Amino acid sequence: MEAVAQFLGVESDGVVARVVLKRPPLNIFTIEMLGELNRVLRQLHHDEPLRALLLAAEGKAFSAGVAVEDHLPDKAGRMLSVFHETFRLLRSFPCPVISAVQGPALGGGCELACFADLVIASESATFGQPEVKLGVFPPIAALHFPHRIGLARTLQLLLTGDVISAREAERIGLIDRVAAPDQFPATVESAVHAFREKSGPALRLTKRAVLAGFGRDFEAGLREVEGLFFGELMKTEDAPEGLRSFLEKRAPVWKHR
Repeated sequence: MEAVAQFLGVESDGVVARVVLKRPPLNIFTIEMLGELNRVLRQLHHDEPLRALLLAAEGKAFSAGVAVEDHLPDKAGRMLSVFHETFRLLRSFPCPVISAVQGPALGGGCELACFADLVIASESATFGQPEVKLGVFPPIAALHFPHRIGLARTLQLLLTGDVISAREAERIGLIDRVAAPDQFPATVESAVHAFREKSGPALRLTKRAVLAGFGRDFEAGLREVEGLFFGELMKTEDAPEGLRSFLEKRAPVWKHR
């Protein structure tokens, strides 16, 4: 599948989908670009049983965030509605989401990059939420970052507006892997390939199980996760195949059903 888009490059082979930001030089989001991104995510969400979604960008920046003019009072309501729909779609996206950050990820660009399940960055990347310097705050970062890096570090980043290096972002847990610039493409492709080799149903149900139990009372969360395990996972063809292949000392042959 290749989708025609003005601000994005979209490719999918039915197993891995790639969505590339293409609005040089800084991939600044506009309301129109975000609407296009949401349409693509909805299509990929419903049309294909993917095993991974890769979010990447072309140019010197991953994204410098949402256009400042779209934050002004006459547009802010519409902008937040469209922008936050992106995160609703990513939160419910059935397969793992990887972000590949080759340059600065600032403001809404940092929020998008760090919302992925696996965040891989080049050493040349930087991360920051400078909104406070403009007299506003980033809603997604305020909500999501405490879960990823803790309350104290979130407050430090959001209240100072500081921009940090990829290595520092990795150290505090904001991102997951850092690679030298010359190794960055291979590192990203290695991560994508690892998902290609796994069972699609296992990936999707594992993600659902983590989200189903997150932040809930233990007993309620456990009942939900048990229901997914016995009610859905063990009814797939891949679960018994994976278990039998281990006992039989052979590689599994996934049916992806």
